[in-house]
Amino acid sequence: MSMISRRNLLLGAAAAGAAEQLVHPGDRARAEPAAGTRAVRVSGLPGDGVRLRWLEGGAPGQLAAGCTWGVPWPRGAVPADQAFALRTATGQQVPVQTWATAYWPDGSLKWTAHALGADVPPAEQYVLAAGTPVAPAAAVTVEDGRNEVEVSTGVIRCVIAKKGDHLVRALVRGDREIARNGRLVCLRQGEPGDDEGGSVKSERFTGRVEKVTVEQSGPVRAVVKVEGGHRHGGRSWLPFTVRLYFYAGSDGVRAVHSFVYDGDAEEDFIRGLGIRFEVPMRDEPHNRHVRFAGPDDGVLSEAVRGITGLRRDPGAEVRRAQVAGQATPPTATWDTRVGSRLHLVPAFGDYSLRQLSADGFQIRKRTKAGHGWIPVDSAGRAGGLGYVGGPSGGFAFGMRDFWQLHPTQLDVRGAAGEAAEVTVWLWSPDAGPMDLRFYHDGMGQDTYPEQLEGLEITYEDYEPGFGTPYGIARTTELLFWALDATPAAARVAELAAAVRTPPLVVASPAHLHAAGVFGDWSPVDRSTPAKARVEDRLDFLFDYHRGQVEQRSWYGFWDYGDIMHSYDPDRHVWRYDVGGYAWANSELSPDLWLWYHYLRTGGAEAFRFAEAMTRHTGEVDVYHLGRWQDLGTRHGVQHWADSAKQLRISTAGYRRFHYFLTADERTGELMRDLVDADRTFLVLDPLRKIRTGPYEPDPHALGVSTGTDWSGLALAWLTEWERGGDPIAREKLLNSMRTIAAMPNGFAQGSGLYDLDTGEFAPARPAVGVGSLGAVFGLVEVCSELIDLTGDEAFTKAWLQYCRLYNGTAAEQQAETGQSWGSLNLRQAHSRLTAYAAAKLADPALAARAWREFGTGHAGYPATREFTSVRVRGPDVLRPVDEAAFVSTNASSQYGLAAIQCLALVGDHLPA
Repeated sequence: MSMISRRNLLLGAAAAGAAEQLVHPGDRARAEPAAGTRAVRVSGLPGDGVRLRWLEGGAPGQLAAGCTWGVPWPRGAVPADQAFALRTATGQQVPVQTWATAYWPDGSLKWTAHALGADVPPAEQYVLAAGTPVAPAAAVTVEDGRNEVEVSTGVIRCVIAKKGDHLVRALVRGDREIARNGRLVCLRQGEPGDDEGGSVKSERFTGRVEKVTVEQSGPVRAVVKVEGGHRHGGRSWLPFTVRLYFYAGSDGVRAVHSFVYDGDAEEDFIRGLGIRFEVPMRDEPHNRHVRFAGPDDGVLSEAVRGITGLRRDPGAEVRRAQVAGQATPPTATWDTRVGSRLHLVPAFGDYSLRQLSADGFQIRKRTKAGHGWIPVDSAGRAGGLGYVGGPSGGFAFGMRDFWQLHPTQLDVRGAAGEAAEVTVWLWSPDAGPMDLRFYHDGMGQDTYPEQLEGLEITYEDYEPGFGTPYGIARTTELLFWALDATPAAARVAELAAAVRTPPLVVASPAHLHAAGVFGDWSPVDRSTPAKARVEDRLDFLFDYHRGQVEQRSWYGFWDYGDIMHSYDPDRHVWRYDVGGYAWANSELSPDLWLWYHYLRTGGAEAFRFAEAMTRHTGEVDVYHLGRWQDLGTRHGVQHWADSAKQLRISTAGYRRFHYFLTADERTGELMRDLVDADRTFLVLDPLRKIRTGPYEPDPHALGVSTGTDWSGLALAWLTEWERGGDPIAREKLLNSMRTIAAMPNGFAQGSGLYDLDTGEFAPARPAVGVGSLGAVFGLVEVCSELIDLTGDEAFTKAWLQYCRLYNGTAAEQQAETGQSWGSLNLRQAHSRLTAYAAAKLADPALAARAWREFGTGHAGYPATREFTSVRVRGPDVLRPVDEAAFVSTNASSQYGLAAIQCLALVGDHLPA
């Protein structure tokens, strides 16, 4: 049979006989609203609604560009057509926009998303309740025309071209055009230019808009999706997606920029990548201002033509106005010795701030092209915000994680002329070209036996041609403002803070837990000394790994968001250069651990750590184009280096938290891409290096594991089902559950023959194929959620058998499955499976066994281990670091998940 094309399955009808049973949740919600009143009442929470707060606490300054967040609801509590109102804790009604992001199987709301505009000053706390929302003073409106889309926030208008080289034709405030001709730019060169001779020719590509889609149209929030590629001559490459976000009453525009690398790493070197605008300059040169945000609340304030520090004094009022960014008095009122000689004062039209490392930036300026640069200032970490304009209006521009995603750059060019040119460089052209070539020559590992030998020494699963970046992606968040005048320095600092840490509204851990989302976890509980000791250890591990990001400088365009896998105590460094011990790439689910840590603590640091990891792992560690589309890459020295391309890395399970808590469209897009990831088994055989004999993939009998493979598939299907997407995802999910349960040994079979069309596993003879990794990439979590959602008794029985027997005795395994499961690893990690069985079966003996397994620390951290670190200083290390040599990311991730789930499931059985 010929290969099934991508998305083909999602276009077909549901299987005959299953249509009535497999109801599309969105359709069911619309057709059969849940019974009961619309009032939302959650046990243990106020009956008049859900209290919300800002993630970082307090209240931010005036919202820079609005806010979007998610809230979960208990099963059956809220009908699908429920309207919501938002008020402050003091009772003031606040305009809010609401939409559903997930449903329970009965059609009731599971998750809703909400948007808050900038027309009402932020409060410290809000209450979200059933009711009719008040309308914003000036609603966001969208006019979707034939050639362009025009969005108005009530403060600014943005014109978005549907075709051509300009992403944004105009950004207008009142009757003044603040910025225009916004476009994506890319500089490419055909060689790295890393030798001392010769010259390197570069090409300039411009983003060509090919498709524009209005995804939301108000009244509080509007979203416009722009897609295209970078074009030069006859070539188009680096496909991009830019989403533009608009909020009622806001003068800002949020942009989420994503691109996919589809070049040849040997000859396509990105020298610069950014977004550029033109800014009309209407004011006199001495009334034109440039601003850059530095560390913390620092601001560089400069004028294009400075009138302070001159030999002659124009007057104190004149100097004060220019420094403050205000219009100076008319030049006729100045000291004539200055006013008559203004043409002799240099005008500095070009400014550049470049952040080439995480620890240092430099600002420089020049009068114009063709003349030398002079240094302005330098410091550690820039705020990622710039501004150019004057009293008649100006343009502010910023990039989130500016220094973390180095090398970056902010440029202002031509500010002394009629129009300035502003560029936010996601990759600085001053940094040298982006070099994505594989890091070694293969060292003779041309055959599978040689590659397996390499795996034995460096833990790197090398294979020629597999270490390619073709198809990886990166997402960057940007903010732009059309301001009516040059902002005061304090306002610049506020805008920079909004760029660094966009304000986010959140629900409490108590509400998240009461809603029953994300399976088995519970809020922090220090009610007994034993529980407090486990909580202290969880805090230590979180703080330690988060601190290592800073101490080890795990930053950079392609690296930020990931953490290292294993430690080398001899060198006092993480094994950044040793094969499979380097970047973790989601190995053993640090993503899950960090998100559960946030859910139960509500901590801002936990959220931001997990968010950065989600942004990284969902983009850089996964292929979005090409042969291995939808697969992720196993851990390695480079994120794309290893030849093991697997669903266990790309799994939607690592993204669901971020999507439902923020309603981020890009994250949702990445998860939806995975609903037909099962077709990857047609193009890549995961067992090719150890398989004996020929293998031809059969779409109706594909070898798929019931552990890491199925969990990745199931999490994508579950998420699509929750979101009210294509019903085939639900069909495949339920079919696979039913047929796994029908296997003689259920999950202990280890794998089966899978039908790509139906999602069914074929009937099989009894077998045992249990591996240590099967359950530690989301299988535990998805099985718990599916059992809760479906109540499938056969599936429950199969999963409980696996949970009971993994850490059981050989005799128990032999009695139930016909053979011993052998010597298995990660027994501490699997204590949470024992705990699940104990809770489900109400078995105190299993609960006690779970805590014994947890305490032994097998392949983890034993109860006797002291969780401490030591300070290591020079000359043993390059710079002082905190070292806990016993820590590994694998162990921390699984210890964290085991502790969290054991506390939630059998916490009351924790021995003193």
